This record gives sequence, structure tokens and C-alpha cells, in this order.
Amino acid sequence: MGATNSVPEQIADELSKAVREYGLAFVMVASYFGSGSVFIASQAGVMHGYTLLWAVVGAVLLGIMAQDMSARLGIHGEPLMVFVRRKLGRVPATGIAVFLSIGCIAWCLGLVAAVGAGVSFLTGGTIAWQPVAIVTTVLAIGVGLLDYQRIEQLMVVMMVSLMVLYLVVAGPSNPDLGAVALGFVPTSDALGALTIAAGLLGTTALWPNFFLESILVEEKGWADESDVSNARRDLTIGFTVGGITTVAILIVAAAILRPMGYTELESFITPGEALVEVLGTWAMVLFVAGVTVAAFNSIIPIMWTPAYIVPQAMDIDVDQGTRAFKLVFVAVTATGFASPLVSHLLDLQVVDMVILFPTYNGIFGLPLAALLLYWAVNDRETMGQHRNTTALNVVNAFLVLLAFILAVFAAQDFLEVLFGGGF
Repeated sequence: MGATNSVPEQIADELSKAVREYGLAFVMVASYFGSGSVFIASQAGVMHGYTLLWAVVGAVLLGIMAQDMSARLGIHGEPLMVFVRRKLGRVPATGIAVFLSIGCIAWCLGLVAAVGAGVSFLTGGTIAWQPVAIVTTVLAIGVGLLDYQRIEQLMVVMMVSLMVLYLVVAGPSNPDLGAVALGFVPTSDALGALTIAAGLLGTTALWPNFFLESILVEEKGWADESDVSNARRDLTIGFTVGGITTVAILIVAAAILRPMGYTELESFITPGEALVEVLGTWAMVLFVAGVTVAAFNSIIPIMWTPAYIVPQAMDIDVDQGTRAFKLVFVAVTATGFASPLVSHLLDLQVVDMVILFPTYNGIFGLPLAALLLYWAVNDRETMGQHRNTTALNVVNAFLVLLAFILAVFAAQDFLEVLFGGGF
């Protein structure tokens, strides 16, 4: 008889099997759960208390809905940008791809700055964030060129670790449970928080994922109707982890920072400084370490997006092993080198960058991408009998409508903050 595996080996085998089967959503969640999510959730808690907890839940649900559309498009039809090129032609599709890629570059600038600021703090300020941002850009390029399976496994481990870290910090914060419960119900108070709500939506229902999911379902071997249920379970698991983590961060900010008199995040380490006073140094270290890891996690899948969609718009077939993909990925990710310069020219602190640049994408990138995705899953030629049902259209149309409404109401405030030296 052959030797049986030990219990730890059996557990490891089961975990490995689960990662292989349900890891794609963690790549999607890791891409949205960067430093922007951490600080937008913190800013929401500081400025508006528990008022926007409903927006976190709504953003998670809308993110799942959007990713479900994208997964079904990839399984039954074709990648989203391939659809756009086929319908509009190469020149308009390339214009759209380049416009959307500007948003990815903005994200990259903020994310490498966040990693730099996190490492600078954790080293006691002996290294400024600017040179660390340069090194981070180099590392992101190297990691992003690894094969997909390695990246997926890394994202699963990192996202579960982040959830645990933030729950550990949230536990001792002693929030008002009644106020927390009320925060899950939209009220008139939310009308004064639309810019932050747009940021929460833009960093959760992440438009690059609309393109990536439709491409990467092939990596999971999902190719027919029977695989749709697997994709939906995958999305539910991944987005639940991301949603719980976001709620924990918002609650910490509302329970600790707001009562201490904070009305905004004055610097990158403001949340950590307040945590030290109440919970001790350990909370500060966990918070900043979590922000740093989350920021680096996000760089890779976000910057994969231009590397896929720009060549696809130009009718170039790409995967992660092709020369065109690698060239575009390296080129757009290398814009991270300019992060210190952008911070200086716009007079923005790191915390401003990590909040504003995801918000930019929520206002300008999300409505366009959501509209394209909605068009694709309703196209008879592309989806055939698998196009959206009436019920799905009602639900999915809400994502498109909400994206446009928030964009219209939040755009002016966003521009004032961006060119006014930050929050």
C-alpha cells in the first residue's frame, strides 16, 4: 500500500486545488484593493462616519454583477476589447484603449507612491518615499512578467492575509454597533458624500477588470455554460473577502479617527498615527504594512490591462507570453518612475494621489467601460442565446446608470481637489 499524505499535506493539497479552481476573482479583487481602496475607505469613515457602509456593500454587489457580465462575455463570446474593435473598427477602438490606459497610468503613479511611503515609514524614515517608488516600479515590471498561475497564487495569499490583518485591527476599535447597522442603509446624509461614494464605486467595480475577466477566463479553462456557475462562485468568494476588508477599514476610521477630531487624512500615515494612540504601535505597523502590500498587489493586474487592450484594439492577438504584451506592459508600468515628479508638479501628497487617481477612474473610466460591457453582453451576434435576460438587464443597467450619475455629480469636486493641491 502506498503511503498516505499527512494531514498538513492533505490540507495543502486541498488549498492548492481551491486556488487553481477559484483564484481568478482574487486577481480581480487584488487589482481593486490597492492603497486607493484603503484610503478611500478610511477617508469615508473620517469624513462621514458609518454613513457610507451601504456604498461599500453596493459597490461589491455592482462589482460582482459587472464581473459576471465580463466572465459570461469571455466564456460565450470574446474579450471585451476584441468586441469593441470588431464593432467600431481599429481607430476608434485604439482611441478608447489609449484613453482608458491613461487611467491605468494614473493608478500606477499613486500605487508606487503608496508603496514608497509605506516602506519609508516602516524603515523609520531613513529612506524617502521617492527612491522607493523607483525601485517599486522596477519590481512591479519584473513580477508582472511572471506566468499567470504564479501571480494568481500570490494574489490569493495576499488578499486573505490582508483581510485577517485589517480584521485584527478593527476588532479592538469598539465601534457603535447601532450606528454601524444604520450605516448600511442609505440616507439623505449621503448626498454630501458623492465624491467619496464615486471613489468607493470606482475602486471596487474596477473597470480594468471588465476587460481582464473576459480575457483570463481562458486561463481557468472556463469555456462553456457549465463553467458560468464556477465563475460566479469564484466571484462571490473573492469579492466577499474584499468587501469585508473594506468594511473593516471604514469602521476603524469611523470608530477611532473621527471621534479624535480628524476631518480628513492629513498624511499617508494619519490612520496609523491615530491607531497608535488607541490600540498601540502594533496596529500602526499592521495598517501600514497592509497598505504597502495592497498597493503593490494592485499594480500588476491594473497594468496588465493596457498590455492586453491596446494590442487587441489594433487587431494584434496577444497573451502574456507575446512580445507585444511584454513591450506595452513594460512601457506603461515604467511611467511609475514619474510618480515623484507628478507629486511635485501638482503639489499632491501621497495620500492625495492614492485617493484621487482611483476616483478619476471612477468618474471617467468606469462609465465608458460599463457602457461597452453592457453593449457586449446584449449583442445577439456575440452572445447568441446567452445574451442578457430582461432580469439581468434591469440589474446590470443599474451599474451603468449609477456610474454615469456619480460621474456627473462628482466631476467638478474632483477637478477642484486635483488642481487645488489635494484634500
